[in-house]
Amino acid sequence: MAQPARRGRHRRLAMTFIACVLLPVVLVAGYLVLIAQDRYISTVGFTVRNGNNDTGTSALLGGLASITGSSASGDSDIINQFLRSQQIVQEVDAKLGLRRIYGTHFWRDPVFSLWPDATIEDLTRYWNRVVQVSYDQSTGLMQVEVNAFTPEDAQAITREIMAQGQLLINAINDTAHRDAIRYAQEELGLAEDRLKKTRTALAEFRTRTKIVDLQADLQSKMAVLAELQRQLSHEQVGLKDLLASTKPSDPRIEQAQRRIDVLNDRIMAQRDALAQTGGNSSDSNGYGYPEAISHFEALQTDQEFAQKAYIAALASLDAARMTAMQQNRYLATFIQPTLAQQAEYPQRIEIICLTLLFLSLIWGIGTLIVYSVREHV
Repeated sequence: MAQPARRGRHRRLAMTFIACVLLPVVLVAGYLVLIAQDRYISTVGFTVRNGNNDTGTSALLGGLASITGSSASGDSDIINQFLRSQQIVQEVDAKLGLRRIYGTHFWRDPVFSLWPDATIEDLTRYWNRVVQVSYDQSTGLMQVEVNAFTPEDAQAITREIMAQGQLLINAINDTAHRDAIRYAQEELGLAEDRLKKTRTALAEFRTRTKIVDLQADLQSKMAVLAELQRQLSHEQVGLKDLLASTKPSDPRIEQAQRRIDVLNDRIMAQRDALAQTGGNSSDSNGYGYPEAISHFEALQTDQEFAQKAYIAALASLDAARMTAMQQNRYLATFIQPTLAQQAEYPQRIEIICLTLLFLSLIWGIGTLIVYSVREHV
């Protein structure tokens, strides 16, 4: 009894193994060998390069660096995401007809082909199956592998991927350049307005004080004061000589003393005019010279600063325009789109072996579970 039962068990195991493992493997192998269409690989490798190596221009741009986006790594991240997006699928489909390329063999090879009436969402999912993007974030190097049913179609798709990537980089360039020029123009406008205001304030100050050049006016008044002091010294020496050589009743002594008094009065008046801080000075029209000098120097400093800022803003605008005329970002190709001579997909042996291994594991685990349950029932 035990031996026939054991034989029946072995027979059932063999039948289940044939039905669950060998038969599916034979079907998969038959499909792969007799039905599945060969697919060819085209590879392209590139990276995003920044061609703006002019350090002088970069120094002039200064704060514009953050706007222009000088990091090639960030651009590579954008390209990496773009190559997986629906947008590039639509662009390539419009140029090459992806539904035609991948849907031609659908009725013969439905497993590896695209449904001819696939929606854009279906096409995007299929795109991510046949287009493999490898991206090294540390180096910025990117490699794209495209498989298609003919070598020419695979190469055409890789070339179009390169073209669409360059168009995206050009669009990023244009946007960055427009933003940089707009920012530089705004800065130039602000600097120009500030320069106009400082010039207007300085002109109003000169109109109020009726002094074109305060420094020159001050120097002339100081020269007058120095001349008066020289004359006073001369008169005081003359008076001292008269007192030493003539009698006190000599009329020349009285005349010399009057001249000295007049000079003293004029010197005091000149000093009062220079040192006056109130609003009674007729020379400065409401400004004492200390206050006028302080106000004039502040206005001059503001004007010089505004002029330097205007020159810097003008240079930044010129630099931004010059940079906009250059292509400071581009795709540098280190592997040109290849044309395959031998099909690499589907990988028939690998798929058959994996199918056999996977089904054998499932069958073995299922068998163990079934017999374990029977023994405990």
